[in-house]
Parts: sequence; structure tokens; C-alpha cells
Amino acid sequence: MIRVLERKIPPLLLGAAFAAAIVALARYVPAANVPFPGHRVVAVVAWVVGFSIAIVGLVQFGLARTTIHPLHPHEARVLVVTGVYRFTRNPMYLGVAVSLAGLAAWRSTLLGYALVPVFCIVLTELQIKAEERALLEKFGEAFSAYRSRVRRWI
Repeated sequence: MIRVLERKIPPLLLGAAFAAAIVALARYVPAANVPFPGHRVVAVVAWVVGFSIAIVGLVQFGLARTTIHPLHPHEARVLVVTGVYRFTRNPMYLGVAVSLAGLAAWRSTLLGYALVPVFCIVLTELQIKAEERALLEKFGEAFSAYRSRVRRWI
């Protein structure tokens, strides 16, 4: 069943759905909200870091003149392995995940924090694994070597 949904839901839409769920949980399950001193500062730092990681990854794709369209990884022209891609194979998705953690911190919801790894698992299953199969098919040993030395997330 999961394979049927692969590369069908744009990752930003998935991120927006998880963000909405975090906000809804914070609002409708207030017993799970546990504010801590400085939670808003942590939230802002997470947003800035997450957004920055995602933008750097996006800019590197642009500089390499390769597709940023996540539903069509087979259209990639080059394999980007430098810059932020030396540390994570998915900086744009990592940036969304860190931003979701920031939203959970802003709303101080334990359930929101719990949704961040769920987002990562769902995104891995619905998007990343399919992207990696397409990149392996297109770039062969170069992608295989890259995959063996750089982690998927961090």
C-alpha cells in the first residue's frame, strides 16, 4: 500500500499537514502542553536553523542546475554531493523536520515533538526511498558510493 503513495504527496504539503497537526494537538490536547523556560527562543532558533538548512540545499541544487521537483527525481541532471550535501543527503527535508520541531517548541506540545520523528518516517517511506531508487538507477555507482558515506538525515 505504501508503494502506491510513493512520490504522490509533495513533501512541503506533507510538512504542512504535520504542522497543522502539531497546532491542532497543542490546541485540543492542552494537557500535553509543557512549556519550559525559553521554549520560544528554542523555537525561533530551530526555525532559523531549519529554514537555513533547507535554503542552502535548495540553492545548491539551483547552482548545479538540477531539478528541485521532488516528485520527479529521475529528472536530476547531476548528483549534488558538496556543501551541505556532505553532511546529509536530504537537507531540504531535514530543514522541514527541524522547523516542525521548532513549531512543537513554540506550542510546547509533547505530542507535537512526537510527530517530528513520525514525519521523518513517513517522508522516508513515501518520498526518500523512491528518490534514492531513482538516483541509484540514474547515477549508479556514484550514488551508491555517496549513499555509503553520507547519512540520509544526519
